Amino acid sequence: MKPIHSAITIVCGCVFLMSAAKAADPAAGQAKYQASCAACHGAQGISVAPIYPDLAGQKAPYVVEQLKAFRAGTRVNAIMQPMAKNLTDTDIANLAAYLEQLKP
Repeated sequence: MKPIHSAITIVCGCVFLMSAAKAADPAAGQAKYQASCAACHGAQGISVAPIYPDLAGQKAPYVVEQLKAFRAGTRVNAIMQPMAKNLTDTDIANLAAYLEQLKP
């Protein structure tokens, strides 16, 4: 019985992750990015200065994790915390989807 339970859990998890990925809107992420992030991280996700990381091609789960950490204050950065403070989970998912599709 355990192998069946494990398989069902894996399938359900994959379906959840696929639906979450489909829910993100890269076009909305692009609009938010251009308005809020491009000044430091570059119009195409390649930063304008060495002190800012390149974001083009970053995996969406990583971007989501980092932006949520900045928003929550568990990752401390004087520039990013205020930037992330008002981002919704939807904003973060959209930004992540947009950045992931950019070429590094």
